[in-house]
Amino acid sequence: MNIFKNPERKEWETILRRPETDLSDICEKTEAIIEEVINSGDEALRKYTRLFDGADLDIFALSPEELKEAGNGIGENLKAAISEAYSNIWDFHMLQVGDPPPMERFPGVRCWQKSIPIQSVGLYIPGGTAPLLSTVLMLGIPARIAGCREIVLCTPPGKDGTINPAVLYTASLLEINKIYKLGGAQAIAAMAYGTETIPRVNKIFGPGNLYVTTAKLLVSKNKTAIDMPAGPSEVAIIADASCNPEFIAADLLSQAEHGPDSQVMLFIQDETVVDKILKELQYQTEKLPRKEVAGAALRNSAIIVVDHRDELIEMVNLYAPEHLIIATADYREISERIVNAGSVFLGSYTPESAGDYASGTNHTLPTNGWAHSYGGLNVDSFVKKITFQEITEEGLMRIGKTIMTLAEAEELDGHRNAVYVRMRKK
Repeated sequence: MNIFKNPERKEWETILRRPETDLSDICEKTEAIIEEVINSGDEALRKYTRLFDGADLDIFALSPEELKEAGNGIGENLKAAISEAYSNIWDFHMLQVGDPPPMERFPGVRCWQKSIPIQSVGLYIPGGTAPLLSTVLMLGIPARIAGCREIVLCTPPGKDGTINPAVLYTASLLEINKIYKLGGAQAIAAMAYGTETIPRVNKIFGPGNLYVTTAKLLVSKNKTAIDMPAGPSEVAIIADASCNPEFIAADLLSQAEHGPDSQVMLFIQDETVVDKILKELQYQTEKLPRKEVAGAALRNSAIIVVDHRDELIEMVNLYAPEHLIIATADYREISERIVNAGSVFLGSYTPESAGDYASGTNHTLPTNGWAHSYGGLNVDSFVKKITFQEITEEGLMRIGKTIMTLAEAEELDGHRNAVYVRMRKK
């Protein structure tokens, strides 16, 4: 990891820069895939599934028998873990349900808001070497709580044309039965535009590689909403002399193992702890099965020693991390000053892995600095907020003059007249 000590403010932007990828080639290839799916439908899906996943499929839809048998492929310990995570995530997201009471400032003018579920949503669950069964919970639970009428799930098949049984078992717990063996940009295009067998959806959720992310951004230009822009996973840690170097190293590596383009950042006030953390990093990296991946990510990352607390917090807010761990003696005080982060983990015994899997919060979070303007996924992500108002004759008499005055100021006489014709009847 690169090490910086009390960098000057003019250097902050450079030090905090994420790894950059030239997306021009990826964008061009993704556009071609989307266009082919639009024009050729299932035929294009079969072509790209053979090309990218090595699976030759005539039918993409998962059969009821396959879904029913999914539980046979996983052990009881994993089932119990999925069940506990399910309960914790469900209960936390249930706290997000509810609309504010109607407002009636004076008799005759009443306004209220109602949450309406997005009717059709698409969930993308990455496959490959790390099938993310936890993402089924993180996307499926708020979709179910919100009351979405149609939930479509796409996930890449293995070369044998099957889907990871843990992913299927988790989907079955959520009663998601529209499951398709489909991955990559072609899956995003299919859900955005629809094909002979894949339903078109109103909004697409879920993480993925650069092709998936690019496809989501491209289809969002044509009436298909997406959850949020996304990039490689990342974590920032604020630490001081009270931290446990072994814990800090483990937390850094838990994100570094995601991919070579991931980034982990350590902001620390006490320079004397840095050597201990570096030794732990080296020791723990060697034990990781994905040590090559983690090592590449560490080379994109940095340890920043900042003596002054105010500057340290300012730098963290400028970085706007997806995950933020605060491992200091006064972590609660610092947390009150954090304004840009996807999810915050407080104290030495709150690893980021807890939020990824089972504490209850959602792990679908803004990356790549988007935490400046986006929050993490929640039940509201799956609903539309529709406002209603009801005005009686008496109410219009009370508020009508205000409306007409404002309409006149904007020189919109039609707006004024819509009120005037009603009031002159009195």
